[in-house]
Amino acid sequence: MALPSFLVPLWEPVTVRCQGPPGVDSYRLERLRPTEYKDQATLVIPAMKAEFAGRYRCFYQMGAGWSPASEQLELVATGAFDKPSLSARPSTEVSPGGRVTLQCRATYGFDRFALYKEGDPRTSQRPGKWYEADFSLGAVTPAVGGTYRCYSFSSKSPYLWSAPSDPLELTVTGFPEASGKVTASPLGAVSALASSPESSRNITVPPRAPHAPIVPARQYYTQGNLVRICLGAVILVVLVGLLAEDWHSRKKRPLRRVRAEQRPLPPLPQARKSHGCEDGGRPDVCSPRACH
Repeated sequence: MALPSFLVPLWEPVTVRCQGPPGVDSYRLERLRPTEYKDQATLVIPAMKAEFAGRYRCFYQMGAGWSPASEQLELVATGAFDKPSLSARPSTEVSPGGRVTLQCRATYGFDRFALYKEGDPRTSQRPGKWYEADFSLGAVTPAVGGTYRCYSFSSKSPYLWSAPSDPLELTVTGFPEASGKVTASPLGAVSALASSPESSRNITVPPRAPHAPIVPARQYYTQGNLVRICLGAVILVVLVGLLAEDWHSRKKRPLRRVRAEQRPLPPLPQARKSHGCEDGGRPDVCSPRACH
């Protein structure tokens, strides 16, 4: 990370710092093209010069191994050339859902332009044509609003930029400001910003008729609450009456218990006796087949 910013005016101080997890043994801060490194976590530049501009990355050592490389930091020296101009089309005040384009125009034939929004960690870059470049911001949302500046530079020296343009304040109408105030659009619609920038709710305030009495909004809310409470009480009384009537009707009609009818079991079949075999007859006549 670069403190106070990765966009550093010439002759201003800047600090490049590496950060890692607790317990790191050592850091290595490397600069690319030309490749050179220092085994330290912080690089203090007392006065920014063109030779310090470029890409940086960090490593840390824990034990015997080194970590993967960090994301590259692009340190840019600004103020090397005259500042360009920045304008907005159609206007610096735009409504939600509309379209806006920021145009950066330089006095010299630079082939690259960069747009920076205050507070963002990166810039948006475009190739230049006829001393200018257009940056389309797409459909307008509350996040589009803010302060913008643009820079011009040459692709042969990609980290040596011009001075920043004059700040351009882009305002999105119809949304509350950051301070919590509510701004009204020309159509009389008051916007209430929801939890996310994309989701909003518009409440249109119609003009008040002449000589109409002014009734406090709290009175409307109180009357509405009383109506809801009374309606809920009536519904509750009706439900209690229905339940009581059902309970009494069940109490008057006692349940009849039907006892199960006990039927006698059928008599067991009696065995038939054969008189011819009782007197000790012949074996062939008294066989089981003959007895049955």
